[in-house]
Amino acid sequence: MSLQAKLDVFKADFEAGKPPYNVPASVIEVMHRATAELIAAGAAEKALKAGDKAPSFTLNDPDGNPVSSTELLAKGPLVISFYRGVWCPYCNMELQALEAALPSFRELGASLIAISPQTAVNSRKSVRQNHLDFPILSDVHNDVAAAFGLRFALPDYLVDLYTNLKNDLPSFNGDDSWTLPMPGRFIIGQDGVILYAEVNPDYTRRPEPEDMLPALRKATYASAD
Repeated sequence: MSLQAKLDVFKADFEAGKPPYNVPASVIEVMHRATAELIAAGAAEKALKAGDKAPSFTLNDPDGNPVSSTELLAKGPLVISFYRGVWCPYCNMELQALEAALPSFRELGASLIAISPQTAVNSRKSVRQNHLDFPILSDVHNDVAAAFGLRFALPDYLVDLYTNLKNDLPSFNGDDSWTLPMPGRFIIGQDGVILYAEVNPDYTRRPEPEDMLPALRKATYASAD
């Protein structure tokens, strides 16, 4: 089953109020409103695209070790997934799909990292729960996400909803700004230019990992010339 098919099955059950979430219809309506407003604002159009120069960055892994995009690009192309956090089931399913595709990325000489605003403790939880063999980096205040054009502030009514649901983003992220990244997937070539970009303000929609392979192959062949 494809990643999106799995997400669609989960979404249908979640929005039908099935266990274990048992979410009432009023909550779903608020979530739909927030997503529709983000789409209408044209948020995704402001994100970096293929052909743009990617910002360089250094972020810490869950053990506090700095990971530099410049150093990773010296070894080969870089695949980056921006995601919301361990509390987001859609994100966890995406991480698992990326883990399954990791051998294909490595065969093409690429490194894979995931970036979220969550604290190191929650990144370790993400790695452990999803059985990941690639690093999750902590993007404090969503600063790197902002450099890629992904950061947005939650509207007040969504902050109220998350608070009522005890989805306490300030605790998850160690930051009281109530910002999140739109889910984004990027491939950066060794020259620092973005070769592939997929950003969606609807967090229930994620591209298939296999969709990135043509761009990765092109990057690999280019670096071999």
